[in-house]
Order: sequence, then C-alpha cells, then structure tokens
Amino acid sequence: MAEYLASIFGTEKDKVNCSFYFKIGVCRHGDRCSRLHNKPTFSQTIVLLNLYRNPQNTAQTADGSHCHVSDVEVQEHYDSFFEEVFTELQEKYGEIEEMNVCDNLGDHLVGNVYVKFRREEDGERAVAELNNRWFNGQAVHGELSPVTDFRESCCRQYEMGECTRGGFCNFMHLRPISQNLQRQLYGRGPRHRSPPRFHTGHHPRERNHRCSPDHRHGRF
Repeated sequence: MAEYLASIFGTEKDKVNCSFYFKIGVCRHGDRCSRLHNKPTFSQTIVLLNLYRNPQNTAQTADGSHCHVSDVEVQEHYDSFFEEVFTELQEKYGEIEEMNVCDNLGDHLVGNVYVKFRREEDGERAVAELNNRWFNGQAVHGELSPVTDFRESCCRQYEMGECTRGGFCNFMHLRPISQNLQRQLYGRGPRHRSPPRFHTGHHPRERNHRCSPDHRHGRF
C-alpha cells in the first residue's frame, strides 16, 4: 500500500495531495482547494508571485484607454526585466541554474517568476530577504516552490503554438528571452550592472510617467 501511495503522489490519481500544486507550485483554487498543498521547507526553487507585468496587458493612458505596445517593445521590456531580476538575484544570493517567467493570465500564475538556484540554502535566504522588499509599487511575495523539473510544469501545446486555452491555461506558458540575452546570462560569470532596483522596507515613491514600456515595470 505504501508503495502504491508513493507511486501516485502528486498525480491525478492522488486524492489527498494537489497535483497542480506539486507540478506548478500554485493552484487556481488557492486555500479553498480540497486537496493538500504540501509546501516545501527547503528547495532550490523559489517563486516570486505576480512580479512581471506584461505591458500589453497593463498599459493605460491617464483617461483609462489602452496604449498600443508593439511586440518588439514588449520583448525589449521583457528582456530588460529578466536581465535585471536574474542579475540582481544571482549576484546577491547565488548561482542560478534556471529562471522562468509565466505569461499566463490566470490570477494564480500571471507574472510568476520561478528561480531555481544551484543550492537550496541560497533559495531559502533569497525568500527570507525578498519578502522585505518592494518592486513595481508592490510588496514582493516570495516562497519556496516544489517545482524542480519545469518540463512537467509547462504547457507543451503552448510551446508548439497550439494551446487552445490561451492565457488562462492551468499549465505554465513560459515567455522566452531573446537568444542574445540567453547567451549573455547563462554563458558568463559575474557582470557589471547598474545599481540594484530592489527597494527595502518602504513603499517607493509613485511618479507619473508617459505610456512607454521602459516606464511600466518597477525598479528593484
């Protein structure tokens, strides 16, 4: 019996533990889920909830109408965000094996940033410190995640351009970075960077900006 329970743990056959939480680290039902969310006490992976904001989804003018943001501008904005977060976290907490950002629209997945460190203790320290900081005018909410193999978390149909559920799919739609940035971040050691844009212990001052991608994500 014990062997059978172990074999179905975290799968759809498991009637006790939530398979979605086990695979993607979050669940659309949240605390109302009828199955258990076994939150890890140690993990290489952390998740920063709802951290990335796609400017195509959030860009608005003062009168409430939406701004048009091109795909090129969105990619530049995303690459800038990704590089900033990756570089800051790696230089402050430890080597990163993998970082992924969700482009889903569901509340439990939208903008989630998953960071897999090489060492578990680096992830633990990152969560403890990041939960005292601010980004984009909101408090950072980070927690340890059970996700270690993103192949089990990703929507394969999305990767092939065939997902019919769109942004509200319950599996991760991971937004890719440009190839140049991929080589830069994963192919080099420590890099020179601009001053960090995390804020600690207080809410950053709000400012009015024009509608442009460079002004729509916050500063660490």
